[in-house]
Parts: sequence; structure tokens; C-alpha cells
Amino acid sequence: MRCLRKLHRRCRTGERGMTTAEYAVGTLAACGFAAVLYKVVTSGAVSSALSGLIKRALDVAF
Repeated sequence: MRCLRKLHRRCRTGERGMTTAEYAVGTLAACGFAAVLYKVVTSGAVSSALSGLIKRALDVAF
């Protein structure tokens, strides 16, 4: 019984840094995705397509 308590205590305290590392990896992945998305949205083809879409939406007769 004592060994199980020590093992449980060791496993429980060994996981403390994992959540910080997981948040760091998730933050880096989100920043990378945001950078790629920014490059795609600011490219010439996507920018002209978006402005064409907005112009068509604003030209709708009521």
C-alpha cells in the first residue's frame, strides 16, 4: 500500500510541467497558422477576390 502511494505521488508531481509545454507548443502552432493565413489573405488574388465579393454585396438593389 505504501509503495502505491509513493508511486501515485511521484506520477502526480511529474506531470506539472507538461501543461506548460503543451500550451507553448499550441501557442507556436497558432502563431504559425496565423502567419500563413495572413500571407494568404493579403496575397493579390485573394485580396481582389474579397474586394470583388464586397462590391457585389454592396451593389445589391433593395
